[in-house]
Amino acid sequence: MTLEVRAPFAELWAGKDPFVEVERLEGQVYRELEGRRTLRTEVAGKGYFVKIHRGIGWAEIVKNLLTAKLPVLGARNEQVALRRLAELGVPSMTSVAYGERGVNPARQHSFIITHELAPTIDLEQLSLNWASVPPAPRLKWALIARVAEMAGRMHRGGINHRDFYICHFLLNTAEAITPETIQLSLIDLHRAQTRRATPIRWRNKDLAALYFSVLDIGLTRRDRLRFLRDYFQRPLREVLRDEAKLLNWLTTKANKLYARKQRYGDAL
Repeated sequence: MTLEVRAPFAELWAGKDPFVEVERLEGQVYRELEGRRTLRTEVAGKGYFVKIHRGIGWAEIVKNLLTAKLPVLGARNEQVALRRLAELGVPSMTSVAYGERGVNPARQHSFIITHELAPTIDLEQLSLNWASVPPAPRLKWALIARVAEMAGRMHRGGINHRDFYICHFLLNTAEAITPETIQLSLIDLHRAQTRRATPIRWRNKDLAALYFSVLDIGLTRRDRLRFLRDYFQRPLREVLRDEAKLLNWLTTKANKLYARKQRYGDAL
């Protein structure tokens, strides 16, 4: 069993079983599946997000593996990724409670509780009308540079996200949003993988997902080139020369994802 509990839950659960108490937390439920529950709760006036994993069963594990998908077995992926992101200087959520018990991966019980990031808006919502009402260029360029920097640090640090869309970047809105005051945080890391080095295949999957998620927001070719320069941290001429095969693949993959979205909507 692994258990890490900090304030305020250390005091709230003192002398109690955290695995029982976490199931008693109440609040707005965002996702309720057979093996996973996500909700927002409040303690002493502060917001927290709670993710509880109860095991998905061997049938679901085998089903995922047969379809070439890596199943999410518990909260450990997210806990490990959050620690690494903090080490890398990539802003994300802060874990205040984490627990895992059981050796059977199909029946493992685990949870993670993180501070709520608020007030924020995700980049998908922020950019909804950019195609028809473009943002101030300096603000757009600053956001592109920040996303590229965070993505590069994450990948160079051994993490691939597996849900790497702009909706998982939260922009702090506590103050006026200017190019100089941008504060972005990366969220939803329950599928993330953390290694000593990120395999090229998984890095590329993340980049394709990110590219797909910005196809409709009116970015120009120059905007995309800015991202590449800042992500690879190399002169653009070198990137275009050395990564030509990757760039062609990203375009093809992102367009396939887009076409699939057009056919099936949100059932991607």
